[in-house]
Amino acid sequence: MNVKMKHLLHAATLALSVSAAAIAAEPAEVRLTIATEAVGPRIEPEIYGHFVEHLGTGVYDGLWVGPESKIPNTRGWRNDVVEALRRIEVPVIRWPGGCFADDYDWRDGIGDPAKRPVRLNRWWGRVPETNRVGTHEFMDLVEMLGSEAYIAANMGSMSPRDASQWLEYMTSDSKSALAEERRRNGRDRPWKVKYVGVGNESWGCGGNMRPEYQADLHNRYATYLQDTLRVASGDGQRNDHLVEVLMERSGAHMDAFTLHYYTTAGEWEDKGPATGFGADRWAKGLQSALGIEERIVAVSGIMDKHDPKKRVALYVDEWGTWHDPAPGTNPGFLQQQNTLRDGLVAALTFNVFHRHTERVKMANIAQMVNVLQAMALTDGPRMALTPTYHVFELYKPFRGAVPLKATLETPRWHEGEIELPAVDASVARAADGSMVLALVNLDPWRTARVQTNLSGAVRGRILTADALDAHNTFAKPNALVPAPYSSGANGAPLTLELPPKSVVVVSVPR
Repeated sequence: MNVKMKHLLHAATLALSVSAAAIAAEPAEVRLTIATEAVGPRIEPEIYGHFVEHLGTGVYDGLWVGPESKIPNTRGWRNDVVEALRRIEVPVIRWPGGCFADDYDWRDGIGDPAKRPVRLNRWWGRVPETNRVGTHEFMDLVEMLGSEAYIAANMGSMSPRDASQWLEYMTSDSKSALAEERRRNGRDRPWKVKYVGVGNESWGCGGNMRPEYQADLHNRYATYLQDTLRVASGDGQRNDHLVEVLMERSGAHMDAFTLHYYTTAGEWEDKGPATGFGADRWAKGLQSALGIEERIVAVSGIMDKHDPKKRVALYVDEWGTWHDPAPGTNPGFLQQQNTLRDGLVAALTFNVFHRHTERVKMANIAQMVNVLQAMALTDGPRMALTPTYHVFELYKPFRGAVPLKATLETPRWHEGEIELPAVDASVARAADGSMVLALVNLDPWRTARVQTNLSGAVRGRILTADALDAHNTFAKPNALVPAPYSSGANGAPLTLELPPKSVVVVSVPR
C-alpha cells in the first residue's frame, strides 16, 4: 500500500471516528406522553418477591450462620443480611426450591437439629445437606421479615398425603397429632402459609413428566391442599402445549400458574461472564431480559382462552440473570458477581411486569443471597449489597400503585446485529396520589433527553456508573449505589436527562 493510500484510509477512519463521537455526543431525543387513565389493575407488592433455595451458600453461610456463630445473628439468621432485606420490605419468599424441593422430605427438617438426618443435595454440587434449616427456621425468617410464605411442595418424589400433612403441621390450630407435634417442636401458634407450589419444573428436575400426566397428578395433589392458594408448576421451556394442557385440564384446580425465565448474555452452554464483558454481551443481556415480555404475552394469551375472567394468576416465580459461575467456585453453587447490567435487567423486568398486571400477580427473583442474581453477597463476616438490591429499593414506590397509560417515542440503538430501544419506561399513580416514573437508558454510550407532557420539578434517585460491569465488592461495598437526582423547575415543562446505562426513578407530586 502506498503512502498516499495510507493517508486517505487514515483520514477516512478519523472522519468516521469523529462522526461517531459527534453522534454519541448528541443526546437521544425521547418523548414520553403520560395520561391519567389506568391501564391495568394495581401493581401487586408480591411482584417484588424473592426465592430461597438450598443451593450453594444461598442458605448456609449466606442467610444462616447458626446461633453459635461469631457473626452477629438472631436465632441463626445473620443480622446484616436480615436488616438489609427489611429495608426493601420483602413481600413473599419461595422456599425450599427449585429443584431441591422435589427431592425434599419436610420431616428431615423438623425436631431436634442435632438429630436431623444429613442428606445428599443431588441437584446442587452433590454436597451434604444437614437440614439444620428446616420448617421452623424458615418460618422464623418469614416472620422476622414480615413476609408471606410460599412453600414449594414435593410432587416429584413424595405423595399427596405428605404434602397435605406438611401443610397441616404448619397451619392447623387443632389438637391433631401433627399440630401437637409442631407444639412439641417449639411452636404453639400455627403459621400462615398463603401459597403452596404443587411441584416445581415438572417438565424437568421435578419429574420429567408429560404435560398430560402432570395435569392429572396436579389435580390429585391439589385436592388435598386446602385453605391455601395452589400454584401449578408451569412453563420454563417456551412450551405452549404444556400451557394449553394444564390450563384445559387443571385450570379449575389451581389459583396460579408459573413461568420461569432466565436472562443470559449468550447461549445456554456459554452464558457469558458476569464481569469483564464488552458492549456485545451488554446488548445481548438486555435483549434477553426484554424477551420476557414476549413470553408473558404468549402464556397469558393461552390462559385467556381457558380462563377469560382471569381468575388464575400468573406467577413468574423464577427470574433473573444466569451467568457463568465465578472463577474458582463450585459450578454447582451458581455463584456470580452482580453488576450494573444486572441492575438494568431488574429494572427492565419490573417495567414489563407493570405492563401486565392483569395476569402477573407475583414474581420471585432467583435468588436472595449468593446465588444467581442475588440481593447480597457474603464472605464470612463481610457483606456487599448488589446493584440489583438497589434497584429493588428504587422501585419500592411502585408497590400498590396503579399503572398509567403512557406513550414512549424513543430512537433505537444498535450493537452489531442487536437493535434495542434507547429508553424504556414505567409510570404509575401511587396510593398517595403522586406519580412515579421509572426510566431506563439502555444505551451504554449515549445520553437520552426525555421530554414529557408534565411540568414542574421532580426528585428521585439514579443508579449509573462509567464501566459496563461496575459492581460492589467486599473491599468497596459502596462503589455503586444510588445517588440523588432532580430535574425541572416549578411551572416549566419537565425534561429529564438520563446518562448512558442508567436507571432513574422519580416522584411527581400530585
